[in-house]
Amino acid sequence: MRAVPESDRSLSRAQWAVLALVLLALALWRLGGAPLFDVDEGAFSEATREMLSSGDWLHTTLNGEPRFDKPIGVYWLQALSASAFGVGEFAMRLPSALSGWLWALVLAQFALPRLGKQVAVSAAVMLSTSLGVLVIGRAATADALLNLLLTLTALDGWRWLSSDSRPALRRAYAWIGLGLLTKGPVAIIVPGAALLLWLFCSLPWRAALSRLGRTVADPVAWLLMLGIAVPWYAYALHRHGQAFIDGFLIRHNLARYTSPLEQHGGSIGYYLVVVPLLLLPWAPLLAGVLARVKQHWADPLQRYLLLWAAFVIVFFSLSGTKLPHYALYGATPLVLLMAITLAEAGTTMRAALTVSLLLLLALLCGSALAMGWWLPQVTHPLYKAIMEGQHAPVSLAWLSGLAALAVLFLMTQLNRPGWTLALRSGVSALVVAVVALGVALPWWGDLLQGPVRRAAAIAAERHEPAVQWGLHQPSFALYRGQATPRRAPHDGELALVRLDQLPKLIAQSGGRYVPLYAERGYALILWRAAAPAAATSVAQAAP
Repeated sequence: MRAVPESDRSLSRAQWAVLALVLLALALWRLGGAPLFDVDEGAFSEATREMLSSGDWLHTTLNGEPRFDKPIGVYWLQALSASAFGVGEFAMRLPSALSGWLWALVLAQFALPRLGKQVAVSAAVMLSTSLGVLVIGRAATADALLNLLLTLTALDGWRWLSSDSRPALRRAYAWIGLGLLTKGPVAIIVPGAALLLWLFCSLPWRAALSRLGRTVADPVAWLLMLGIAVPWYAYALHRHGQAFIDGFLIRHNLARYTSPLEQHGGSIGYYLVVVPLLLLPWAPLLAGVLARVKQHWADPLQRYLLLWAAFVIVFFSLSGTKLPHYALYGATPLVLLMAITLAEAGTTMRAALTVSLLLLLALLCGSALAMGWWLPQVTHPLYKAIMEGQHAPVSLAWLSGLAALAVLFLMTQLNRPGWTLALRSGVSALVVAVVALGVALPWWGDLLQGPVRRAAAIAAERHEPAVQWGLHQPSFALYRGQATPRRAPHDGELALVRLDQLPKLIAQSGGRYVPLYAERGYALILWRAAAPAAATSVAQAAP
């Protein structure tokens, strides 16, 4: 590891305040500007709303049915947020936004005394502006919180390995306990594997076994982890018995790894493509990391980071279920290694980062502006109906253009003293993120989820029970403010349906319906099962 001067190992209070406030502003920027995206955001948020409604904070349901997908931790945080700010997009996403913000600050605080000021600040900005973190940091799910806890665990694991710090070891066990309450066994698997691999790659096997024995022999550490996690798990097992084992442990953990759950499969090389996409606009730095693997391996800390990242990629490449955000469990070590590379990058890397920044801008904003060009390629009837005739706002066009000009100026024309490549690329990434999150994401959200939210608002004003017929849009229940089961409607019930599926559902069920609302592929109807009249055309419904 390069020697870091003592003067480069700290930030002033003013510098910390500026970094923290800039990243917090980005995390909260238009946090509630887009509707909740189904299925995941809708499901987590509706489960939290039902927990608040029932007053039972130890058990989650979705549309009245037990929900065993995730442990209770993130629901508690969402419930506290909703209690303070009201049920809505901002409150449900706030725990993730704050988790993403703390994740970046934790990373900077760890890197500062070991890798220096520039690497620490760069790592925090790079993490906050990477595509994958921008997404999960604004999603009402458990992923940002889990990544924060994985990072805290693994970094305290390194503090234990490098300095024999008993408080760090005990903190690591406590973070694992919180991780078990957030998502489950992955909270142990990822940091535990990083520690094990480093021990047996860095020490003689006897010394590695001895150090491993000391790592697992601290009774206080075990009491912390078990005291945090076991009470809720014991309660869930006592309350639900085999249903909890089958639903949580077997289906959503073992089966998720051994088979492609919910058709989320992929090839063995899936994450080799996904990782660079998730790390845009910083992905070109991965080439620099690969070119310096031998140098990284020679340094104990950087070897730990390499092993951590490599384990995540290999382990989840072998998983039957593959989802993009699994790769983010290895984002922290990759970002630190990329920040080291950025500190020593030259002209070639500057050009690559410029192209990557413009590519990210095109991906987040240009995709909306170019909808008319690629819409003919969409074959799914629902999404075709959603996007037909829709156009991005003019503001997105000129803001995207201004952002592109700003990136080009910062990266190619601004050569003033003090404006390092790290500073210029960091500011450019913040500009791209502000435009994308402020205009593009809310527009995409209303395009995809707006009809569901507006249909739910109409249903909320009526007294009839409602169902979801032939689809799964859990945000409909949240916006309606009541559990909304997935089944065929009974006489006198409201139903949210897909327009393209409605003729088939009518043919299967008989009866007739009264159209209440229709917009871009979705319809809200009132079902009349008893009358034999032919089905009314939903085309008459008011937009």
